[in-house]
Amino acid sequence: MKWRPANLLLFAVCFLAAAQQQLVQARVAFEKLTDYDFQGTTYYSVKNLSLYECQGWCREEPDCQAAAFSFVVNPLTPAQETLCQLQNVTAANNPASTPQRSSSMYYMVKLQLRSENACQRPWNFERVPNKIIRGLDNALIYTSTKEACLSACLNEKRFICRSVEYDYNNMKCVLSDSDRRSVGQFVQLVDAQGVDYFENLCLKPSQACKFNRQFQLPRIGVSDDKVSQYVGLHYYTDKELQVTSDTACKLACEIESEFLCRSFLYLGQPTGSQYNCRLYHLDHKSLPDGPSTYLNGERPLIDVGEPSGDYFENICEKQSNQAENTLPVVFDTVEDPAVNNLTRNDANCDKTGTCYDVSVHCKDTRIAVQVRTNKPFNGRIYALGRSETCNIDVINSDTFRLDLTMGGQDCNTQSATGIYSNTVVLQHHSVVMTKADKIYKVKCTYDMSSKNISFGMLPIRDPEMIHINSSPEAPPPRIRILDARAREVETVRIGDRLTFRIEIPEDTPYGIFARSCVAMAKDSKSTFQIIDDDGCPVDPSIFPAFTQDGNALQSIYEAFRFTESYGVIFQCNVKYCLGPCEPAVCEWGRDSVESWGRKRRSVTATNDTVEEEEDMNISQEILVLDFGDEKNRDFLRSEASTDFGRDKTVTIIEPCPTKTSVLALAVTCALMVLVYLSTLFCYYMKKWMQPHKVMA
Repeated sequence: MKWRPANLLLFAVCFLAAAQQQLVQARVAFEKLTDYDFQGTTYYSVKNLSLYECQGWCREEPDCQAAAFSFVVNPLTPAQETLCQLQNVTAANNPASTPQRSSSMYYMVKLQLRSENACQRPWNFERVPNKIIRGLDNALIYTSTKEACLSACLNEKRFICRSVEYDYNNMKCVLSDSDRRSVGQFVQLVDAQGVDYFENLCLKPSQACKFNRQFQLPRIGVSDDKVSQYVGLHYYTDKELQVTSDTACKLACEIESEFLCRSFLYLGQPTGSQYNCRLYHLDHKSLPDGPSTYLNGERPLIDVGEPSGDYFENICEKQSNQAENTLPVVFDTVEDPAVNNLTRNDANCDKTGTCYDVSVHCKDTRIAVQVRTNKPFNGRIYALGRSETCNIDVINSDTFRLDLTMGGQDCNTQSATGIYSNTVVLQHHSVVMTKADKIYKVKCTYDMSSKNISFGMLPIRDPEMIHINSSPEAPPPRIRILDARAREVETVRIGDRLTFRIEIPEDTPYGIFARSCVAMAKDSKSTFQIIDDDGCPVDPSIFPAFTQDGNALQSIYEAFRFTESYGVIFQCNVKYCLGPCEPAVCEWGRDSVESWGRKRRSVTATNDTVEEEEDMNISQEILVLDFGDEKNRDFLRSEASTDFGRDKTVTIIEPCPTKTSVLALAVTCALMVLVYLSTLFCYYMKKWMQPHKVMA
């Protein structure tokens, strides 16, 4: 083989680059996995360490190959209880191993990176196993190890390397200037077996986004209060401080240098010396389940009453000169006068000049697609693939609606875990589809979500397809206890006839069912299950089965209390159904009763699994007095001041016996003893004084 000058030059450059790489000393760094765990050999574990103490300990220990840090919330406190486990053997370095899902867990793997740009932060990369982002590659190289690929990202000079994908089988290393937060419809993780996705966490705050970086409330289809409550309980706080406003908290996150701050929680005006600003390196993009994570968080059994605060996330925006591209549009049911000012360049308009204002209304058995146009429309609207069985002919109308059934094959609505989706076509011609027609992808998500209906638009093919996502709010239930006059009560007497009601508003597509209901004494020392896990009453003579009353559940019972406590706390697990729930058939002796403690199955005929919706625990407390305790009622009420959060509760203090009653009891007992002794004395004296009979 003849070496040409160009080949010699290339060889020399490669040799010098390799030599320079070898001269750089390997630095200890970490990659982190969120809510994942690998099998390994734990040689030391300790509780109540902070995250940074745990990670620093593993950094200094030569034998430590990985550290598993859990921060599970104790529902009785509620507070996070931490556990740090150091492992000298881990399966995380084996490409064939599969990680396990584990909530409230950070799994940190020690690395050796040959790069001067390896930062001194707790971890250099966030790892997501078996995932990639397609179509956003900037560079492709081949490296023999994962560490070499990550080092190449840190050493990249031509562009800011924000993410890495490493294929273990083919040793392919893909570098990209985009990550999960980059703007674009196609920026999403997809499954790729044998390939791991990594995000660079050594970026400066100014490098977190390609263009503009903003902090705002996350628009993810979940109510802000629910997100803030979950974050305050289940996020591990990276740093907390005291500030005077949410603006100051935002600034602290923007300039944070010890870690890449992606979100913050502002708890309101400071009180005393308490911290009111919490900074996090997490956001909803970091969570494996995304926004649905906030729907699955369990509420604590005891609410300390602290405010949930306002939660803000890092949002990457486009440059101002790209604002005319696809932007999210918010729809509501109010007539928008701007619909007549839309142009043909808008994604909602076609080449004929017809512009469409489309909204989605999620009902209990159907999806209503409402369309308004800026001029009369002639044609048809139908479900893609079901043009004959699910369609509406439109004749010279600027307002029309198509109802998509959620069950059966007429409209072929697809369902999966509470999400119903379909594709709708707006077609001008009665037979053929042209480029002027519009295609909309509609989706209804039935869960605890915000009231806003929004969607993003992007042409996917000719004709254009537009995504519409809608999430009707499932309102939180509440418990009410009513007397015979239908008045809400807090203090009753034993034996009073009461109505126990679990209520949600009438104007909702949801139904509710209750199960796992317990009655507890105020001190929680005694508990009594009144409704079992199947929704059936444990003892109908004490607490009968639930019956339906509109959207509410109710049970009529007689007031009872525990021996050692006047306060009775009721707690139930409440879940949602789409539409009315089916009752559970309960057997009690020879009788069968229906109780609304079992949800109905999916409305989709082909789906045999019960779809899980949102569930929550709700509680209510009532004071039950004995006969004659009315004199102490004012005393009891004056002491009822403890607030356990949003649920309406009354703190009960049991009255002590009065001094007069104790004295009267003592005198009565003394008199009874005196009478008894006198009787004995008289008996024996009479017997002693009688003359003894002498037998002859």
